[in-house]
Amino acid sequence: MGRTSKLRELMGAIKDKASQSKAAILCKLNTNTLSSSSSLHLTLLRATTHDPFAPPNPKSLAALLSFGLSSRATASSAVESLMDRLQTTHDSAVALKCLLAVHHVIKYGSFILQDQLSVYPAGGGRNYLNLSNFRDDSTPVAWELSSWVRWYAQYIENLLLTSRLLGFFVGSNSCIVEKDKEEERVSALLNGNLVRETESLVSLLDGICKRPESLGLGGNRLVIEVLGLVGEDQISAMNEISVRVNEFDERLNCLSFGDSVELLGALKRSEDCEGRLLAVPNVKNDLVEGFWGLIREMKTKVGKEKESNNKLMATMRVEKESYSESARFGDRVLRPSDWVRFSSGRLAVDAFHLSTIQSCAR
Repeated sequence: MGRTSKLRELMGAIKDKASQSKAAILCKLNTNTLSSSSSLHLTLLRATTHDPFAPPNPKSLAALLSFGLSSRATASSAVESLMDRLQTTHDSAVALKCLLAVHHVIKYGSFILQDQLSVYPAGGGRNYLNLSNFRDDSTPVAWELSSWVRWYAQYIENLLLTSRLLGFFVGSNSCIVEKDKEEERVSALLNGNLVRETESLVSLLDGICKRPESLGLGGNRLVIEVLGLVGEDQISAMNEISVRVNEFDERLNCLSFGDSVELLGALKRSEDCEGRLLAVPNVKNDLVEGFWGLIREMKTKVGKEKESNNKLMATMRVEKESYSESARFGDRVLRPSDWVRFSSGRLAVDAFHLSTIQSCAR
């Protein structure tokens, strides 16, 4: 590590110490009405220090999450303060720790805290983190961490969008859905909605595959902490995809041509992720292999169904053209046997046209 990096670390440590000391003094001096705000500020500073190698202190993260255990207004202030620090900082370590804190809210936060996160900002209800252009070129380490900030921000955005579509936070410990209930909910979805949920979950896996290469950050504990949370989400997403793929297996014969095409595309994207996802510890290899086997099997089935639909449409097209020719040059003379009389005695329908309508309806 060069002198510039060491100097930057020292300046960051001094800045953290000064900011936290100031916030601690204000906590003691402030009245009861302001003590909560000062306490939140101090907690946030402790959870998002400038150290580019150390992850947030678990006690500081737990203290930050505790602001979601009281009133909705307090939870809203906590989310707003966290987002403000994320949007205003130019330090890659601080930004990455803010994103890690947001991820902790998604995974471990109370319902009120998660609810405030899902509707932030209050005016738009969408969660655009807008960090795609984040750059910190103060040191080589900061520059490399910047790529992780950009990727992690995009991943968190995608996670929030997918969770909003599914109706619960993917990977959240407080939103764990029993498998039977989740299968029941999925079985009630329309085909189009089921395809959209599957595509969104696959996009999470695809996003994980696009993580930066840790050339100089192999032993960085902050990056390892990030990958640990993302790895847990990965397993949750794979489980959710499996539930939906099994449901598609039951509906294979009633999928429209368009739904089959979109599903096949999602399955191919999912299969492309094999070998590129995170190696998650404490997960049995046979479970992972079973997932990929399920994806390959369903992709084959959907491909055959799509091919069968293509042949059927081609056959119908030929029959339609043949019918058009016969209608143009066939016998146009109506005979008494060509009529169907109803009980009213006033309605008559051309039996030939009636059979054509019925065949088209089928």
